Amino acid sequence: MLYFLVEFSDQFSALNVFRYITFRTGGAIMTALLFIFLFGPAIISSLRVRQGHGQPIRADGPQSHLLTKKGTPTMGGLMILSGMIVATLLWANLLNPYTWIVLGVTVGFGLIGFYDDYLKVTKASDRGFSGRHRLLLEFLIAGTAAWCVTLLEGDSYGTSIAFPVFKDLALNLGIFFIPFAAFVMVGAGNAVNLTDGLDGLAIVPVMIASASFALIAYLSGNAVFSEYLQIHHVPGSGELAVLCGAVIGAGLGFLWFNAPPAAIFMGDTGSLGLGGMIGAIAVATKHEVVLAIIGGLFVLEAVSVIVQVASFKLTGKRVFKMAPIHHHFEHLGWTESQVVIRFWIIAVVLALIGLATLKLR
Repeated sequence: MLYFLVEFSDQFSALNVFRYITFRTGGAIMTALLFIFLFGPAIISSLRVRQGHGQPIRADGPQSHLLTKKGTPTMGGLMILSGMIVATLLWANLLNPYTWIVLGVTVGFGLIGFYDDYLKVTKASDRGFSGRHRLLLEFLIAGTAAWCVTLLEGDSYGTSIAFPVFKDLALNLGIFFIPFAAFVMVGAGNAVNLTDGLDGLAIVPVMIASASFALIAYLSGNAVFSEYLQIHHVPGSGELAVLCGAVIGAGLGFLWFNAPPAAIFMGDTGSLGLGGMIGAIAVATKHEVVLAIIGGLFVLEAVSVIVQVASFKLTGKRVFKMAPIHHHFEHLGWTESQVVIRFWIIAVVLALIGLATLKLR
C-alpha cells in the first residue's frame, strides 16, 4: 500500500525511499513485530478463554509434556499470520502477482491448519482433520499456485528444476512441473508442522529460512545480481523479500510469547501456513532444491516420521525411541532447551550451506 507513495516522489523526493525493496522489507519486519507486541496479549487471552483446556497433548508423547504443556492455548499461528498479512499489505507492491500467489498459499494452508486446530480443541483430542482430506485440499491450493507461477514465468525455464552448483544444469519437467511444485509446497508445510513440537523449535528455523529466501528472492529479482551469480532471473520475485521480512518480524514477536514456558503454541494454523509460504517462495524463485538444504532440519523431521512408520509397519520395530526425531533426543535425556538450541544451530549451519550454493557455480 505504501509502495504507491512512490507516485508522488516527483513532488516529495523523500517518498522515493518506498521504491526500494530493502527499505520496505525493514518496514515489514518492524510493522509485524509491533503488531504482535500490541495485539498478542489480547489474542492469547481470548484463545485461552475460548479453548478452556488448551491444546490436547499426545498421551504417547514425553510424559513431562503432560505436566508442563497442559492447558496452553494453541492457534498462535493466528498471531503470526495476522501480523504477517498486515505488514505485507502495508509494505509490499500489491500489483505484483507473486505477492498474491504466495499470500494465497499461506492463507489457504493456514485455514486448513486452523480447522485442524479447531477440531482438536473442540473434540479434546490430538486427532483433528482427516489426513487424506487435508492433503487433498493442500495439493489443490498448491497446484493452483504452481500453475500460476508457470504462467508468469512463461518460458521453458518456468517448468524446469534448477540445480545448485551446476550453473547450466536444468531439468525441464514440462506439465509435470506442476505436481512437483505442489509437492514441494505441501511437503514444506507438513515438514514444518512436524517440527513444531517444542517451545520455539519451529519458529526460529522458519525465521532463518525466511531470511535466507528473502536474500534469494532479492537476488533472483535483480537482473544485475542474478547475472553476476549466474542464477535464473525471475522478474518481480524480489518483492517476496518483503513477505519474508514480515514473517521474520511476526516470528520474533511470537517467539517473545512462545519462549519456554510457552504462553501459546503455534499450532497447525501457523506451521502449515508458514511452511507452505516458504515452499511457494522456493518454487517462485526456482530454488526448490536449495530449499531442501536450507530447510534441511524440516526434512530431517519429516524423514524421521516416514522411516519410523515404514519400519514399524514392515518389521514391527521402531528405529527411533519416538518420532519426530526431536522427541527421540528427549527420550535420550536431552532437556527441551538443549534440543531446541542445538536444532537452531543445525538450522543456521544448513542455511549458510544453502546460501553458499548461490556463488558456487
